[in-house]
Amino acid sequence: MSDKLTGAGIIVEELIRAGADKIFGYPGGSVLDIYDELYLAKDRITHYITAHEQGAAHAADGYARATGKTGVVIATSGPGATNLVTGISTAYLDSVPLVAITGNVATDFIGRDSFQEVNIVGITMPVTKHNYIVNDVRDLQRTIREAFRIASGGRPGPVLIDVPKDVQRSSVEYDGAVSFDLPGADNAVLDLKEAIKLIKNAKRPCIYAGGGVIISEASEELSKFAKVIDAPITASLMGLTAEPYYHDGFLGMAGMHGKYAASKAVAECDLLIAIGTRFSDRATGNKQKFLGEGRKVLQFDIDRAEINKNIRADAYVIGDVKKILSELIKSGGLDGINNKKWLDYVKSLKAIPENNIEHSDKSLPPKFVIESAKSVFGADAVVATDVGQHQMWTAQYYGFEKPRSFMTSGGLGTMGYGMGAAIGAAIGSGKRALLFTSDGSFHMNLNELATAVSHNIPLTIILFDNNALGMVRQWQKMFYARRYSQTTLNRKTDYVKLAEAFGAKGFCASNKEELLAALNKAKKLQTPCLIRCIIDSDENVFPMIPPNGTIDDIILK
Repeated sequence: MSDKLTGAGIIVEELIRAGADKIFGYPGGSVLDIYDELYLAKDRITHYITAHEQGAAHAADGYARATGKTGVVIATSGPGATNLVTGISTAYLDSVPLVAITGNVATDFIGRDSFQEVNIVGITMPVTKHNYIVNDVRDLQRTIREAFRIASGGRPGPVLIDVPKDVQRSSVEYDGAVSFDLPGADNAVLDLKEAIKLIKNAKRPCIYAGGGVIISEASEELSKFAKVIDAPITASLMGLTAEPYYHDGFLGMAGMHGKYAASKAVAECDLLIAIGTRFSDRATGNKQKFLGEGRKVLQFDIDRAEINKNIRADAYVIGDVKKILSELIKSGGLDGINNKKWLDYVKSLKAIPENNIEHSDKSLPPKFVIESAKSVFGADAVVATDVGQHQMWTAQYYGFEKPRSFMTSGGLGTMGYGMGAAIGAAIGSGKRALLFTSDGSFHMNLNELATAVSHNIPLTIILFDNNALGMVRQWQKMFYARRYSQTTLNRKTDYVKLAEAFGAKGFCASNKEELLAALNKAKKLQTPCLIRCIIDSDENVFPMIPPNGTIDDIILK
């Protein structure tokens, strides 16, 4: 049996049927009909209004990363839609499933420079998996279902649906009983012969795990596979949380600011097994020298476009990495492998001084801040960062133990990402969120503190205040002869008063004792709070492999 519904009603019903019971957005003239339907369905779907559409997009992104579900964001036409672009691009570069629904002017007004009209489909085409403009209400139900399949299927990513105002108001017969098909299991037969041959011939295999391991929920298979072949595990920034930090064979993040042991293992292995990773320039450094003499590369990825894109693979398997690893383990083709001598060697690197750099003896070292936060709040919190030095310090020192506990902008490097992402992750996971940010990044989207307070989000913001754009300053110091152009901020913001003005709790810490006291007070609060941590402007992120460098060029202090 079918009923007549408006396009706006179909949108809300289809969101509910897709399991999107928590969504984010900001109302406006071109989506008033959608928001009216959300009001009528408020007992079945919860909408979170943010302070800005960019914050809403990042919140939907953080929700998706924390839960594995598809995030949903809604915005009006014109500036509402364009304010989503940074969030959509962030999700696209990090393979996050997202459905963005924008309103537009009525179809008769499109192309006439109407008030708040913009071609958002054309604007977002390069940064979406697919996008639509729905000009006929009869196509709306199918389009929404397709959008969710595309967003979450294969390599995930964002999909945009633009719905003109007259389409939202038009009515059509709606059959809610039609099945809602999300992506099913991939039953393709995998050809593993070449992969098994390479692995069996290797004497020094090393695993390089990327975000694809987390997306495919393959952490357990990753651990088993590593044990079968006696291989250490390293990770990209996006691959952190794929393996518990304290596992014996996990060496940490590799790459420009990775742990010495991890980068050394990648440099000295004879077979690099890349799992769900794109080999970005920050991970590889000098691509010609990255391969190394005699080193082979085996790549597992669901996206064929990633094969040989940045680094040439000697063999590859296309498919879901969870299935690939499961099939390799079950195949029996890897039985009898013994590379324990190599594994013991790389594990021993974790104890050497180069892997455990002495950090500053200043009153409040960043390493102490991050390790103390982990000690106080434990492994169960979800952690978000903005972008810069604090992002790398968090990646190096937090010690993530559970998948989907780390939200960070890896591909686009979006300053201002963290506030929205922390809010979305807290809502999706039901856990306390920690946001590690800086005075530079925090100023970009500090307005979302209003969102956290309004929705009573259990959020603790740890703000590194070094009066500088720290990472850019570090590059200026190392590569631009200390010409600090526009990186000393000299802002007069009183962060404690600012937090209190938004309705949050504020603390300030300039030494270890004040930090520990503030962290323990924050732990007792179930409301948003901010801890300003005053650090030295000359704190640097080490190790560092310079751009286009190798492990031989690594800077340790």
